[in-house]
Amino acid sequence: MRTATVHELKQELLNMPAAELTELCLRLAKYKKENKELLTYLLFEAHNEQGFVQSVKKEIDEEFAQINHNNLYYVKKTLRKILRIINKHIRYTGSSQVTVELLIYFLQSIKDAGIPIQKNPIIANLYKGQLEKINKTLLSLHEDLQYDYSRSIVALEL
Repeated sequence: MRTATVHELKQELLNMPAAELTELCLRLAKYKKENKELLTYLLFEAHNEQGFVQSVKKEIDEEFAQINHNNLYYVKKTLRKILRIINKHIRYTGSSQVTVELLIYFLQSIKDAGIPIQKNPIIANLYKGQLEKINKTLLSLHEDLQYDYSRSIVALEL
């Protein structure tokens, strides 16, 4: 089966009546959890981006509270899990500002948790990779926001 392009899908959706479009969205949401989460974000949370960011930060805090500090292997696994959650939420918003804000919060949480970043090369690489991602994304923001966020980034550098 050939998958249609986004342009073809858009044209077909524009020609559908509203009732059929609603049924199609509900059917799509029924099969994948991520589709349902994206639809939830678009319908209920997209208008209040700051509230959404705060709820994601709360979720990040809950995950950091569950980190097992006894072994760096478990710390690494949990950090990757948290990063997967963050990246999922970043994909939902599609906003560079939210990306920078959540990743800065993630790196700040790592430092606040007292995780020995330099003891494990994998954790150090993960940290540096997210710092690079922040710096790349920062370039697409307005100059005033770049200045505000760059001050936070300086405190995060190793």
